[in-house]
Amino acid sequence: MEEPPTRTLEYTIHFRKGRRGKQHLVEGEAQPAPEPPPGRIPRITRLMALAIHMDGLINKGIVKNFVELARLGYVTRARITQIMSLLNLAPDIQEAILFLPRTVKGRDQIREKEVRPIAAVAHWSRQRKIWARLTAGRMK
Repeated sequence: MEEPPTRTLEYTIHFRKGRRGKQHLVEGEAQPAPEPPPGRIPRITRLMALAIHMDGLINKGIVKNFVELARLGYVTRARITQIMSLLNLAPDIQEAILFLPRTVKGRDQIREKEVRPIAAVAHWSRQRKIWARLTAGRMK
């Protein structure tokens, strides 16, 4: 008796993350991960994003207060207060901080210690004037 011919099927597959982290099997080559842009995100940008995130945690009731944030983050309550004070900045200044250009070499163009006094000013119009003076000539 003759054996039936064998058949081989070959596919290229990869896993892709879908919603809520669920993985899906997908046919075809995986797309290569894009190269990150050169440089690093400025520290003040990361702190601004952190302040927004922590504010959301408090508003949603996930975290009760600054004391709990400090305990979870292994920092002092004073440091949490400093970070959260960035939320007192005018919305357009917050946006500008979030979209600062990456630092390719050397120091960040804008540093936290320069922004903290601006956040202490109560009037957004005054904040904008101080911000304009601070960023004049620094932004490329």
